[in-house]
Amino acid sequence: MAGDFWRLGAGGLSDAYVRQEACPVQVIAELRERIARLNPGINAYAALAPDLEAQAEESAERLRQGRAQSPLEGVPVALKDNLVMRGLPAAWGGEVFDAVQTRDELPVQRLRAAGAILIGKTTCPEFAVEGYTASRTFGVTRNPWNPELTPGGSSGGAVAAVAAGLAAAALGTDGGGSIRRPAGHTGLFGLKPTIGAVPRHGGLPQILMDFEVAGPLARSARDLRLMFGVLTGAGRADPASRGRLPVSPARRSLKVLYVETFGDNPCDPAIRHSARAAADVLASLGHEVTAGPLPFDLAPLDRFWGSFAQIGLAHLAATVPAMAERASPQYLEMAARGSGIPAPDLFAALEEVRRLRSSVSQAFGEWDVMVTPSAAAQPWPAAEAYPPVIDGQAAGPRGHAVYTGWVNASGHPGLAVPVQPDAAGLPIGIQLVGDLHSEDLLLSLAEEMEQAGGGWRWPRYALG
Repeated sequence: MAGDFWRLGAGGLSDAYVRQEACPVQVIAELRERIARLNPGINAYAALAPDLEAQAEESAERLRQGRAQSPLEGVPVALKDNLVMRGLPAAWGGEVFDAVQTRDELPVQRLRAAGAILIGKTTCPEFAVEGYTASRTFGVTRNPWNPELTPGGSSGGAVAAVAAGLAAAALGTDGGGSIRRPAGHTGLFGLKPTIGAVPRHGGLPQILMDFEVAGPLARSARDLRLMFGVLTGAGRADPASRGRLPVSPARRSLKVLYVETFGDNPCDPAIRHSARAAADVLASLGHEVTAGPLPFDLAPLDRFWGSFAQIGLAHLAATVPAMAERASPQYLEMAARGSGIPAPDLFAALEEVRRLRSSVSQAFGEWDVMVTPSAAAQPWPAAEAYPPVIDGQAAGPRGHAVYTGWVNASGHPGLAVPVQPDAAGLPIGIQLVGDLHSEDLLLSLAEEMEQAGGGWRWPRYALG
């Protein structure tokens, strides 16, 4: 098996350790070589942990002594660069937060306590408010399936690392689709948990309020479940968190609402085709699938959506002196726009969020799962912020991202699942959305779909 550890994923490595067919020291040695060879072409990592080999030695010793901390013992996990990990900066894609950190934030603590090997920090756009991954500090991040194209954002480095076999799994963040859309663009499974399901504490300032949550990215539904099992559970430091709910009952037929398009927003025909085929797979598995529109109105949220990040950046500029000197001009401009938004407008938008949360909660009294594409466009040129045209129609900066933000605003969980690729072999993802704290149900459904769909295909570039 030597030379092939990178293929195994989190669950496969865990099994190999149990069978004594792998050792964390060997795994990290192979990973080092692979990162050195492939990372220059995709730019997935902003920094590697200075104690990577020491972590591997410690994990190997625990395994030798039969003291594995969890199924993630010895599993190499990458962290998005807006998460705080001791020993490295949490640069957030820029130069404002450049200090080496002396602690781990809560989700990172949980991974470390579980025995995971923390590889380092993956690239993200500055302040993680873009749908692609590039910054003046760290450069352009590229999609392992086609390095001319973007992996999406803002968890672009995280998905690039996992898809290219430079990590077994990753921890990202999602404030408007930043896990689910990049997962779809790179053939991964990605989970945006319910608000509070993965507690947060000790990290960087929040600029997207409670919309942004931390969640896992992996190459299989099983690996995603292993990651989520370690990350979830109540944390006293985060009052919004709660313990895990009981596991869902045995498999049953689910009521599934399939929503292919949102109003007159364009969607790439290849994505619509693959999403429809995925809905057919769900029906073939015995679930009751109905096609139709979303049963609630997103227009009030959409009108204000871009302003939330502007207001968050305005608060950051007012409280972090280094912003004025070190932030890129475009984000200072966004902060200036945010500082000019009247407080009554923000209050009205928060009232719309409250109404949306009520409407979505009521809708899940009728439906078990809602299924949509994870993105409206296939990956576009890596250095461009967004695709200006989708299916022959002009599309603005958020045209590719219409399917995901409402899930963050509502607080519900969303899970990206890779489905049939397009004619060029590029991945396509769909999004499963469930009731509050229904992650176990969504993971079970993803596992069903994975088993029915033929499994994972590695990127040709990653095999180079």
